[in-house]
Amino acid sequence: MNNQITKEKIGKYYNLTSRALKEVKKHIIKGREREANEIIKMAEAYLFDSKHFEEKGDYVNAFGAVYYAHGWIDCGVRLGIFDVDDDKLFTVK
Repeated sequence: MNNQITKEKIGKYYNLTSRALKEVKKHIIKGREREANEIIKMAEAYLFDSKHFEEKGDYVNAFGAVYYAHGWIDCGVRLGIFDVDDDKLFTVK
């Protein structure tokens, strides 16, 4: 098992989270736009931070930021703010 944080591993999860973010933007539950926009804003900020850390060679924080971004997205899914059902991209009920 490879437990090293590499540029490739960060890229893999960055791409996964970017795909998840793109999906939730298309599937906002009517009436939940305010909450959805807040979650999307936070996820985008953490993805931005991830790239910033990666460019500085700080792979630990880059990886952590990707996970925070995805955590925000999954939280919105679990709270019923986004209507998605892809269990490869999201923690669905």
